[in-house]
Amino acid sequence: MRTYKKVLEDGIHLLDAAAIEEAGLDAWLLLEYVADINRAWYYAHMDETVDGKTEARYLEMCKKRAQHIPLQHITGRAFFMGYEFFVDERVLVPRQDTEVLVETALTHLKECRAPKILDMCTGSGCILLSFLMERTDAVGTGVDISEGALAVAKQNRVHLQLEDRAEFVQSDLFSGDYFKKNSGNTVTEYDMLISNPPYIPSGEIPGLMEEVRSHDPVLALDGKEDGLFFYREITAQADKYLRAGGWLMYEIGCDQGESVSKIMKTDNFINVEVIQDLAGLDRVVIGQKK
Repeated sequence: MRTYKKVLEDGIHLLDAAAIEEAGLDAWLLLEYVADINRAWYYAHMDETVDGKTEARYLEMCKKRAQHIPLQHITGRAFFMGYEFFVDERVLVPRQDTEVLVETALTHLKECRAPKILDMCTGSGCILLSFLMERTDAVGTGVDISEGALAVAKQNRVHLQLEDRAEFVQSDLFSGDYFKKNSGNTVTEYDMLISNPPYIPSGEIPGLMEEVRSHDPVLALDGKEDGLFFYREITAQADKYLRAGGWLMYEIGCDQGESVSKIMKTDNFINVEVIQDLAGLDRVVIGQKK
């Protein structure tokens, strides 16, 4: 029987040897998850012994992380905008950078009563569901081509108790039955179309870090030849689904601000603006329907 301190040190060593970038943090987060403890408890009890089952499970998880399986896929949970989401290999792991997109959306719809949101390429649903948690008067629709991703999104909807305000629809962008049935004059007019679409150029995917390249779904990464395919496709049709004055809002790669802005302006969106993340990198592009 070994102590919590020794078990954590072994976890750190294992991850460090596997060149895990944040070995110390990840080893701690796995111990926190497996043993159901927090840092305050750990520092008060680090010299106590860990039961054998907990230690074995912890080391098993550390070995998985050493294979560069994302931490969130091992624990099955990720935190975004302060909320807990279920994730697995069917969806992108929610990233802190994307919180800028949700925060910007909340700011721009601050004065809008009972806003309606369309989240294209919804994945785990973290963008739409976080917005709805922050705005209890809002409703929204999340769209994805992947049945697996939608299953995850629906699980998160239940977890956050948003079944009455969020619907999820399978569609290849706007091609699905949901949009065909709701076209022309009877279409639902959304106050915002928000999207974190696939935006990695196809040729760059083999060079991504292993956690992303080998474990995130390629469907959620591949933005075709130049990474801009989905921005063009969504922007070209967004006008049909937005009310007058409604907002179109994207997460982008840090070098895509100028290109995506040009796409939006070409399709007659006004008040186009690029917004930076906390690191000062271009992260969000917004535009408004006339």
